[in-house]
Amino acid sequence: MDRGSDRGSVNLRSPVNNESYQERLVRLEGDKESLVLQVSVLTDQVEAQGEKIRDLESSLEEHHHKLNSTEEMLQQELLSRNSLETQKLDLMDEVSYLKLKLVSMDEEQNHNNSSKDQQNKAEGLLQELRFLKSKVDVLEGEKSQYERKLKATKVKKIQNIRKKSCYNFCFLSQFCFTVLYLSSERLDESTQSDLSPLSSGVDSGKQSPVSPENKKNHLGIKKLWGKIRRTQSGTLQREDLEPGEFKRGGLRATASPRLARTGETLTSTPFSKWTPEQVCCWLEESGLDQYVILARHWANSGQTLLSASPQDLEKEMGIKNPLHRKKLQLALKSFSTKMTEKSSELDHIWVTRWLDDIGLPQYKGQFHEGRVDGRMIQYLTVNDLLFLKVTSQLHHLSVKCAIHVLHVNKFNPNCLKRRPGDEVRRTSPSEVVQWSNHRVMEWLRSVDLAEYAPNLRGSGVHGGLIILEPRFNSDTLAMLLNIPPQKTLLRRHLATNFNMLVGSQAQQEKREFMESLGYAPLSTTAKVRPKKLGFSNFGHLRKKRCDESTDYICPLEAAQVQAVLNGAHRPYSGFRGLSPILDRDPDRGEQVGPNS
Repeated sequence: MDRGSDRGSVNLRSPVNNESYQERLVRLEGDKESLVLQVSVLTDQVEAQGEKIRDLESSLEEHHHKLNSTEEMLQQELLSRNSLETQKLDLMDEVSYLKLKLVSMDEEQNHNNSSKDQQNKAEGLLQELRFLKSKVDVLEGEKSQYERKLKATKVKKIQNIRKKSCYNFCFLSQFCFTVLYLSSERLDESTQSDLSPLSSGVDSGKQSPVSPENKKNHLGIKKLWGKIRRTQSGTLQREDLEPGEFKRGGLRATASPRLARTGETLTSTPFSKWTPEQVCCWLEESGLDQYVILARHWANSGQTLLSASPQDLEKEMGIKNPLHRKKLQLALKSFSTKMTEKSSELDHIWVTRWLDDIGLPQYKGQFHEGRVDGRMIQYLTVNDLLFLKVTSQLHHLSVKCAIHVLHVNKFNPNCLKRRPGDEVRRTSPSEVVQWSNHRVMEWLRSVDLAEYAPNLRGSGVHGGLIILEPRFNSDTLAMLLNIPPQKTLLRRHLATNFNMLVGSQAQQEKREFMESLGYAPLSTTAKVRPKKLGFSNFGHLRKKRCDESTDYICPLEAAQVQAVLNGAHRPYSGFRGLSPILDRDPDRGEQVGPNS
């Protein structure tokens, strides 16, 4: 059965079926080759696509690098643009300063008739100054030598006089002691003889008193001894004193009058009768010693300076600095009016310390160079501050408030409080107004804001600015302290303590001022522009020069002056006009305002 079946199956494979199998095998072989070819083609395409992908990735990385470089260039461009803007602002300030200088130079040029003659005269003056300087140096050397010799001779003379006086005093004292001794003996003998009952021949109950002649002799000897002691009192000093050391009651202590300086005997003499030496000595004490040489040759007396005009001071004494001219003119005006102001007692060294107190130490060099003293502070103008390179509007307001505090305190040099005292009770606004910049920083430390306190250095913030300036509020203080706006809790903490510090009345006044029409917040970066004079203002120029009180930084009204002199209970109340909006003079709006 199996064999029959195998044979049947073998017989089924006909030649025709074998051929179909072969054809199918051939066809499959062809399909296989075509598939292999397609696989190879696809492999080549995949490799090509991979190379393209790698090229695209490399180009993408290159574009990323280019994009990063362009972003860096853009940031650098922004930084450079910001720096250019700051340079532009600085250049605008410099241009305004140069305009002021150009105006002053034009005025100077108008006063000079001929430039060539002026140059020749200036060269001649320079040569003469050099010659005089060399001569002065020689004379100073000779003077120092003579002073040394004079001191040596004085020391020798004093020593000789002391030796002679000591010898004379010893001799006189011994002689007087002998005379006195012989006289307490004669007096005793006479009194004993007068009082003795045997010599008088009377009863002891009727003893006679001392005779008037003996009493007179006794008093005369005492008077002589007192005179000798008074005339020789100088020799009773200690011998270990230095030759130049002064001790009251010494040898010939009041033998001749001393040549006092400005504060002593010169004040008793009218300034118009001062000698050139006294005038030069006064200039040196005022800090204007660089003009002493020309003043010695030009000023015959104090009257020469009293009758001089600003042009004369500039031409004859070479005072080119307008602040030096103003300092000299104010001092001369006080001499001519014979009115001494309390501000005249504050010199330019005190003013530099005052700048530290009000938080503006960066201007100490300019103020010291301008020799700005207390009297000049009282009559300081906007142009003076611009000449001193004080261009910030906030700093102008700081100086203005500080001057008002000085007015109220009658220019007391110690009116500003630098350190906290034993303040158990709550401080009042009248005390806060006298706080210095350092005292405000101490207050910040006491309210847990110590990390921001150093930011107030050089800001011009002091108690007077906080209380008297109506636009100064907690937001202004936060900007100056560099507290970010997103720190709302910290700013709220500062605002709460600030309102407690200024008090309810000042807080209400600041709020009313904020709600007034035309209110503009106080900017910490605003600049003060110099006042521009148009053609329409030239007619009023002479009129305004006659009364420059409107140009003062802090003009004090007559009513305020009387209130201060009468000791008003609230001398700071009603103080307005600090901001440009509240100024009465409309022209001042052009002078003080933010830079556009």
